[in-house]
Amino acid sequence: MHKQNKFSTLSDALESENISHMWDGRPLSYDQTIGLTYADGTKYGHYVSVYRDERGLYERPIHYSRN
Repeated sequence: MHKQNKFSTLSDALESENISHMWDGRPLSYDQTIGLTYADGTKYGHYVSVYRDERGLYERPIHYSRN
């Protein structure tokens, strides 16, 4: 099964990994990466990183438990 890796909206990118609820609403500029830690009730939380390229497309987010 082939997964899509580029998305036209931040919402679509986050939904591709089922993590929209972890994003704090910050927009991304062109050619920017934002990483954040979502407080999921565990000691160290859940790390989420999203990149928006120079054309405005969002890459599939990277995310993992920090515990």
